Amino acid sequence: MNLIEQIKEKAKRNRQRIVLPESYEERTFRAADIILKDGIADIILLGKKEDIEGHARKLGLKNIGKATLVDPLTSEKREAYANMMTELRKSKGLTKDEALELLQNPLYFATVMIKYGDADGEVAGADNATGDVLRPAFQYVKTLPGITVVSGAFLMFLKDREYGENGLMVFADCAVHPNPTDKELAEIAVATAKTTRAIAGFEPRLAMLSFSTKGSASHELVDKVVSATRIAKEMDPSLKIDGELQADAAIVESIGLKKAPGSEIAGKANVLIFPNLECGNIAYKLVQRLGHAEAIGPVLQGMAAPINDLSRGCSVGDIVDLIAITANQAIGSK
Repeated sequence: MNLIEQIKEKAKRNRQRIVLPESYEERTFRAADIILKDGIADIILLGKKEDIEGHARKLGLKNIGKATLVDPLTSEKREAYANMMTELRKSKGLTKDEALELLQNPLYFATVMIKYGDADGEVAGADNATGDVLRPAFQYVKTLPGITVVSGAFLMFLKDREYGENGLMVFADCAVHPNPTDKELAEIAVATAKTTRAIAGFEPRLAMLSFSTKGSASHELVDKVVSATRIAKEMDPSLKIDGELQADAAIVESIGLKKAPGSEIAGKANVLIFPNLECGNIAYKLVQRLGHAEAIGPVLQGMAAPINDLSRGCSVGDIVDLIAITANQAIGSK
């Protein structure tokens, strides 16, 4: 059984309520049908009941009837949601009328459902830009306690099983935050460890990457990574983490032993934390293309509840996988 199958099986054993605000987007609709057929999650679709049911009949989908259908325009929860929104955003001057208007937008309605406790996670982005998906999440769900930054992790399935955890590594941040401070980089490390446990299912060994290993180079960019490593240890003393490490010292045992003797991470890392988005994004794409690795993600992390953003070029299978991953994140957060 591969990891994605394991993720789906775990989701089946503890079904979570995943809301899909892009209910009329065909790939999302077909993915919802598969999720419901396989019992991977309980699906909430937003829209008019008759429209959703008619769309299902037109596409020949037989399992949409198992979904919970909620119309943002007529839901009995609109008043309660609007009251909560105005309370949360009173410092910004949000009025109840403005809140009710925002709730007509399914992306806002889905996020507020999660905040209110009526859903456990959200998957969107097949038909909306990343900024539109994340804006309501930042405003209402916000970040985990002690975390101020959202980041994106990739599961990297390598051809060579010598590296990482039998060929599986987690890379972050490869998707969201361009140039984190030392504190933010530490938060990314802590959040990635949480993601690794919840989704990949193994104990993370984090390498904080740089162009220097244990003082082999002197530069303010190296200092940032050293400081981030120290802060991450203070945030979570149980973390298995070390830095600064060059990439080869992090993943090749013989080089790790030579460059960082005594390190429990050097040569054994299964999680790589990049110093900035430029490095992370370039690295995962090079490993994916030149190393023929399978890259699954980005999995958004750091939010107080799992809200994941799809590529607008995603396939039905991509959406199915991300719903299962989101369900695992929700399980891990409880």
